[in-house]
Amino acid sequence: MNSRERMLIALNNGRPDRLPCQVHSWMGYYLKTYLGGMDQWQAFGKFGMDFAIYVSPTYKYDDRDLVNWRRERKDLGPDSDGNNCWAETITTPKGTLHHAGAWNEITGWETEYPIKNIQDFEIWNEFYPVPSGIDFKPIQEAKERLCDRGIIRSHPFSPGQGSPWQSFCTMFATEHAIMLGMDEPETLHHILESIVQKTLKVTEMWVGTPADMVEVGGGAGSSTVISPNFYREFCLPYDKRQNKLMHEAGIKIVNHFCGGLMPMLDLVVESGADGLETMTPPSMGGDCDLRKASSHVGDKLFFIGGFDQNAGFERGTPESARRLVFECFEATKDHAGYICCPSDHFFHGDPACLQAFVDACKECVY
Repeated sequence: MNSRERMLIALNNGRPDRLPCQVHSWMGYYLKTYLGGMDQWQAFGKFGMDFAIYVSPTYKYDDRDLVNWRRERKDLGPDSDGNNCWAETITTPKGTLHHAGAWNEITGWETEYPIKNIQDFEIWNEFYPVPSGIDFKPIQEAKERLCDRGIIRSHPFSPGQGSPWQSFCTMFATEHAIMLGMDEPETLHHILESIVQKTLKVTEMWVGTPADMVEVGGGAGSSTVISPNFYREFCLPYDKRQNKLMHEAGIKIVNHFCGGLMPMLDLVVESGADGLETMTPPSMGGDCDLRKASSHVGDKLFFIGGFDQNAGFERGTPESARRLVFECFEATKDHAGYICCPSDHFFHGDPACLQAFVDACKECVY
């Protein structure tokens, strides 16, 4: 059985010849520091891993929309800690938005959110450019290069990340978004409806996509951030509509919670998603009990993740990596389709630990 067959069986909640494995995308810092500057294709091949290539379509925009959304980004140079800082002003016919951030050799982050109040959101909502066309060429080219070595993962069109709630949190700050939902629920519903309408308009163009799977959701929907009741009111109605349209486009959906998820299992099923990640264990700050999750909803959802990359890669040994793989396999083998994967990104770790991770997965035979 080749890697593509193996991973697609898992995405259909079946049991392939042995345990598939991937990483949750390769971080540039790890590729540069530990793998001599390899790209993701070379890294997957080096370890004999099942490929999960992340690529999204190219969007086309109407020039009239772009004129009303003019972005000017400035390099502010390093701060006192050596982080490289930037600031960006977005000019529209009815006002400006401003945000800022920084980056270092490991990663980047925002230090100022572009939407600071409801007036800012209305400016954003009126002028944020929505694609008028879509080009699947980048996905198709990746799929042709990939052949039978794995799957293509993609992301929906969303102004932030994954789903309306997650996207709003990336623009407004999670704590403030939660408070808005508690104090002014009608306002938050207006915002989320405005965001999902943009996503649905573009998702209608996704019919015929060469991608195998799309990733929705995000950490802001995790139970370590919001309650199941909050999710039911402010996430589920919008996720269900988005997921339904993705299914109509012919693509599998994995819901991404990088945090707590055990109280959300039934809600994810209700959303219409096909699978769930990142299955973050308590040792990584999540709450996932793979065995309990598998026995509870493993007949309805496939899982990706569950491997503690701190204990297995960043501070691990080949022996600890092997042990953790076998634990993940034993927890899921009787119920859920499963792809073993670190529970999120990693930036450090002896490559020997990654090789032990892959080798152990190949020993986990169904």
